[in-house]
Amino acid sequence: MEFIDYYKILGVDKKASEADIKKAYRKLARKYHPDLNPNDKKAEQKFKEINEANEVLSHAENRKKYDTYGKDWKHAEEFEKAKQQGYYRQGGPQYQSGGQSQRQSYSGHFSEEDFSDFFSSMFGGGRSSRGRSSAGRSAKFRGQDFHADLHLSLNDVYRTHKRTLTVDGKNIRLTIPAGVKDGQTIKIKGYGGEGVNGGPKGDLHIRFQIDNSTEFKRDGNNLFKTVDLDMYKAVLGGELVVSTFEGKAKLKVKEGTQNGTQVKLKGKGFPVYKKEGQFGDLIITYRIKIPQNLSPKEKELFNELSKMR
Repeated sequence: MEFIDYYKILGVDKKASEADIKKAYRKLARKYHPDLNPNDKKAEQKFKEINEANEVLSHAENRKKYDTYGKDWKHAEEFEKAKQQGYYRQGGPQYQSGGQSQRQSYSGHFSEEDFSDFFSSMFGGGRSSRGRSSAGRSAKFRGQDFHADLHLSLNDVYRTHKRTLTVDGKNIRLTIPAGVKDGQTIKIKGYGGEGVNGGPKGDLHIRFQIDNSTEFKRDGNNLFKTVDLDMYKAVLGGELVVSTFEGKAKLKVKEGTQNGTQVKLKGKGFPVYKKEGQFGDLIITYRIKIPQNLSPKEKELFNELSKMR
């Protein structure tokens, strides 16, 4: 397998932050998107490479494996398991064949080529480029875990609903529970890569990315909203109708309400994850609107009021 430099594909440094990687990916994805480059095979291939690079580098766990094992990063878990099961010992890889062990001595750290030889012997069959004997043919290893991002709106996750996600060419029907949070990851067992030598399949890890384009700010299970309140109602009190996430609510405004006053609407917030019928609260913050462009008569009345006070 030829080594692919994902950092080079995205045009970022190896020390790039998660934000830098996301920014570079979005810029290139827009540039090479098939919709903007119809019938352009080179752009289509570039778009695939960009997505593949982002899939690896945007996930901290995948990125760590890639930085450590290079082109063999997908087999990192198998390598670690091999170490635990005796296929690897400190001082060099140890391969088991025919009931006997063979050890190659190395000093210091292993190069990418050393890892590649090990993976080739473990999973590729035959002899490696260094003449090592094939090994581990009967050993069973769990398949690679898959990682996928699922973009949803805040409205989407207000209610439990079903969604179809395509991963590795397979359609997976999911039930998305209400109340999932931005960045939350769920695991679907057995929907990862095929196992090695009859081993169990890996798992599918889905990370939710929740886009919020509403007038509400979400913090955990609570929602926050700022509502304009005219000065007269703030002074005299009265009733005010406000929008909640799922409808309207009527509030009673107290006389002398101050700017920045907060009112809690219990149970009008966001659903609590996997707790049917439970909701957070909606916190309303009043923003007093001062009247502008007063008429001469209005100014006169305000002057009289100020003298009375």
